[in-house]
Amino acid sequence: MTKEKIQNELPEITILFDEPLKNFTFTKTGGPADMLSFPKTTEEVRKLVLFCQKEELPWMVLGNASNLIVRDGGIRGMVVMLAEMKQVTVEDNQVTAEAGAKLIDTTYEALANDLAGFEFASGIPGSIGGAVYMNAGAYDGEIKDVFESAEFLLPNGEIKKMTAKEMDFSYRHSAIQQMEGIILQATFALKQGEHEAIKARMDELTELRTSKQPLEYPSCGSVFKRPVGHFTGKLIQDAGLQGLKWGGAQISEKHAGFIVNIDQATATDYVELIAHIQEVIKEKFDVALETEVRIIGEEK
Repeated sequence: MTKEKIQNELPEITILFDEPLKNFTFTKTGGPADMLSFPKTTEEVRKLVLFCQKEELPWMVLGNASNLIVRDGGIRGMVVMLAEMKQVTVEDNQVTAEAGAKLIDTTYEALANDLAGFEFASGIPGSIGGAVYMNAGAYDGEIKDVFESAEFLLPNGEIKKMTAKEMDFSYRHSAIQQMEGIILQATFALKQGEHEAIKARMDELTELRTSKQPLEYPSCGSVFKRPVGHFTGKLIQDAGLQGLKWGGAQISEKHAGFIVNIDQATATDYVELIAHIQEVIKEKFDVALETEVRIIGEEK
C-alpha cells in the first residue's frame, strides 16, 4: 500500500511514516512504526480503524507509551496514538476524560472541582486509556475504585459502553486486554470533598513518588507486578541485583523495581535485563516475577 493512497483516504489525520517510536516511549527506546497516526476525534478513530480493516492492515493502540517497551524492530502496520484526544469534562460528581488525556491532568481537574477519590492517581504518568486498560493503581487505590463506564470502539466501527462489571477488573487487569478495539473515553464517579484536604493528599503522594522513584531518568515505570506475599524491590535487592547495568540500562539504585535508561539503552537491553532478573529471582527464591510493563513489537 502506497503512502499516497493512505494520505488520500485519510487526509485529515496526521500520519507519520517509518517513525522511530523511541521518540515517544518513556524509556526512549523502540524501533520504527510503519505508520504512526494521531486521530483527534472519535470519528477519525473510527475512520482509521475501518480503513485498516478494509485494507487488511494490522493496527494497534499505543496509549501514551509510559508502561511499555517497544522492541528494536518496531511495529508493522498502523500504530494509533490518542494524544490529541485529551478533553476532560466534569458534570456533578462525574469526571469524563478522553482516552488520550493524561491521568495526572485528570486528577487535577477533579481537584479543581473539589472532587475526592482520584488522589491516588495524581502521580501516575499514563493516559486515561492506558490506565483503564491495565487498571492502574498506586498507594492503595486503583482505577476500578472510581470507574463508572467507558466507551469502547469495536473493529466494526460500533461503540460499546462498558460497565464496571463488564470490565472484570483485577490487579493490573481488565477485560479489554482480551478484546480487540480502542477505549475512546472513560467516566469516573467521585465524591464531593474539601479542596485543601484533597490537595494535601495529592501533594503528599507526589512527594512520596518523587523521593522514592528514579524520575530523573527515562524508564518504563514499575517493571513487575507485585508477587503475592513479596515486594519486588526487596527481592531484587536481596538477590544482590540492584544497580546492575546491562548495556545502557540499569536496575535503579534508587528503587530496585525500576529499570532506567542511563546511557542510550536499547529495548533489547531492557528485555534481556528483565529476563535475567526473572531467572535470578526464580532460582534464588522460587518466585516467578510477572511483568507489569507491556513488551510489544518485533526483534530487530
